[in-house]
Amino acid sequence: MLAAGNYLAGRSLATVLFLSLRMKRPLFLEGEAGVGKTEIAKVLASALDRPLIRLQCYEGLDISSAVYEWNYPAQMLEIRLAEASGTTDRGRIEADIFSERYLIRRPVLQALSSPDGRAPVFLIDELDRTDEAFEAFLLEVLSDFQVTVPELGTIRAAEPPIVIITTNRTREVHDALKRRCLYHWVDYPDAAQELEIIRRKVPGCNATLSQQVVAYVQRLRGLDLFKNPGVAETIDWATALTELDRMALDPETVSDTLGTLLKYQDDIARIEGAEGRKLLDDVKAGLAAAG
Repeated sequence: MLAAGNYLAGRSLATVLFLSLRMKRPLFLEGEAGVGKTEIAKVLASALDRPLIRLQCYEGLDISSAVYEWNYPAQMLEIRLAEASGTTDRGRIEADIFSERYLIRRPVLQALSSPDGRAPVFLIDELDRTDEAFEAFLLEVLSDFQVTVPELGTIRAAEPPIVIITTNRTREVHDALKRRCLYHWVDYPDAAQELEIIRRKVPGCNATLSQQVVAYVQRLRGLDLFKNPGVAETIDWATALTELDRMALDPETVSDTLGTLLKYQDDIARIEGAEGRKLLDDVKAGLAAAG
């Protein structure tokens, strides 16, 4: 299923994803930024032909932004129209303005609603960016797949959404939330997997250049950089080199295109120097020795 969406998954990831679907349990994916955690949800939604609803987490995320809010301008307009028409029944006005017509559904509530009877894929992306209060709120959502809107009552999903939670591990997520999920650590792909990713995602990249790009990136990740390049950066670099009609890596080309691969000046400055040239020599020597 993932392979059909051009996503290469190892056996352990494919197994835990299969179990998540069969057991109807949220899948908690942890790993460094750029290893493809978010992409799993996108590919899954496409493969299952389900809508993808994404809750992008950030510091300060609150209930109104994540779950629902009322359309206050429309409510005020309705009140003034009622006053202009001489309506004085406050109970009827309140019932009207706090109805579904004025409810704005944000990602959590959208995920619990499946008008066509088919549960969506619900991506809770970078959960570690939120605070613990919001994390605690999610416990009810992930346990019972329901939320309570005081004016309307409890809204429960007819069919639980397929939940994918990602975190870059900038802080620890509470065990109570993890217990509600199946867990998997998503690591960087090995060289063979990354080469296949390049072959699928950048078909114009020739075999020699693809091998050099992958070998170079794999070695970069072992240098303890401030930010290691992710899979997306590898794809960007291969695409950039292909656009420049490069057939193989050379020191000048590497230096000119490092901005597609590395995102911090300290890292770029380090690789632009002698360390980067030695790295390239080692990559070419290693590939030549391997035949």
